[in-house]
Order: sequence, then structure tokens, then C-alpha cells
Amino acid sequence: METVIQVTDVEKNFKVFLDKAQSLKERLLFKNRSRHEVRQVLKGISLQAAAGEAIGLIGRNGCGKSTLLKLMTKIMYPDSGSIEMKGRVSSLLELGAGFHPDMSGRENIYMNASIFGLTKRETDRRIQTIIDFSELWEFMDNPVRTYSSGMYMRLAFAVAINVDADILLIDEILGVGDAAFQTKCFNKLKEIKSNGVTLVIVSHSLGQIEEICERSYWLRDGIIEKFGKPEEVHEKYNEYINNLYKGEI
Repeated sequence: METVIQVTDVEKNFKVFLDKAQSLKERLLFKNRSRHEVRQVLKGISLQAAAGEAIGLIGRNGCGKSTLLKLMTKIMYPDSGSIEMKGRVSSLLELGAGFHPDMSGRENIYMNASIFGLTKRETDRRIQTIIDFSELWEFMDNPVRTYSSGMYMRLAFAVAINVDADILLIDEILGVGDAAFQTKCFNKLKEIKSNGVTLVIVSHSLGQIEEICERSYWLRDGIIEKFGKPEEVHEKYNEYINNLYKGEI
């Protein structure tokens, strides 16, 4: 099968300011206030995925999962290494990302779809499908700032799965909303995967990853600690977590 995601030796550093000056005056008067340290979040990550394959990224908060997903979307770029993504990429990274709070749900559909590369005519053809999937019929012309987090998720997911993406990146967004809609979304992911869409899922729900993913990657302190069949990787990950909370690590 064709490889559509190729991540090779990716490293990413961030400057973390310890005492940052907030104004030009402070910068001039207190030159030593902009002290910072460089933290390496990703330390030579390599992975790949084929067309129609699903991979899961697991690990504790702060291990680099979300950073890696943002690099795949080109929201930011690696300091070294390379990332190759073949085809149209759709993503669900943060609730409300790409939405304007004062615009209606309907207006945000058009804006969000355009970000993913759809023309207005293409969105016209899909908008009823998007609205029906979101089940937000009576709220569609309300400003999205009036939406709950669950309603945000419904709208964002409905758009992301209807842009004919080749690759879909998901970061924990399925943890929001009611159980029935979560199940509906998960079943939709299985459907689009069977149609050849490649999925990358960041989740703390190991059961979901085991149900849909061929491989799981456990990230620990910016490196891949283990990868392979989800059940095998998750067994080692759970052992690590249990020992961590027992104070044995």
C-alpha cells in the first residue's frame, strides 16, 4: 500500500520564558528579564502510515503527541527532520479552532471548509449533509459563541469528515459531547477508513485505539518508547503507568 504519511527524525524545540518582559519599557529597563530555557519536545520521531490505515498516538500529557499532530498539519514546522503528507489533510485539533465566535454555525461551515480547500460551490453541495450530521438544525444560524463545547465538537467533526480528505488527524476531540454522538462519530471514522482515508488519532481511550488502529505509538518524553500492535503496546504502557503511580519509577 502507498505510504501517505512519512515522519523522519523529527525534532522540535520550544523557548520557555521564565521571566518575560511584557512591554517595550520593561525590555529597555530590565534587559535580563527575558530569561528563557529551550525545551526539546520531540527528539527524533519517525513513523509512517499507509493509505486507509489508522495509527494511534498515546502517552502522558506533555509527551509530545499534540505537537506532533500540529507539525503534520503544518500549523508549525520541525526544527529538524522531515514530514511528508500526501493528499488533502483535514484535522480536528482543538475545539473551536478555525471558527469565528461572532459568525453563525452556517457561516463558519463555509469558512472552515474553505480552510480545508473547498470552493463555495463544493460546500453548497455538502452543507445539508454537514448540518444533518451535526444535528444542530435549530442552532445553525446562531453565533457559535453561544454553543456548548459539545456543539462545537459536533460542528467541527461534521465539517472535517465532509471535505473529502485523504488524511484525517484527530486530537482528543471525541472525548467531548454525549455518548450517543461519540458513538456516531466513531462509526463514521470506521466508515471513512474503509473508504481509504488514513487516520491519526491522539487519545487516552486505549480501547478506541485498539478497535480502529493497526498500530499504536507510545510517546514518552519526546521519543517513541514502543510501537506495534495496539494491545501489546498498551499492555506495556499500562504497566508503566501503574508502576509510576506506585512510586516504582
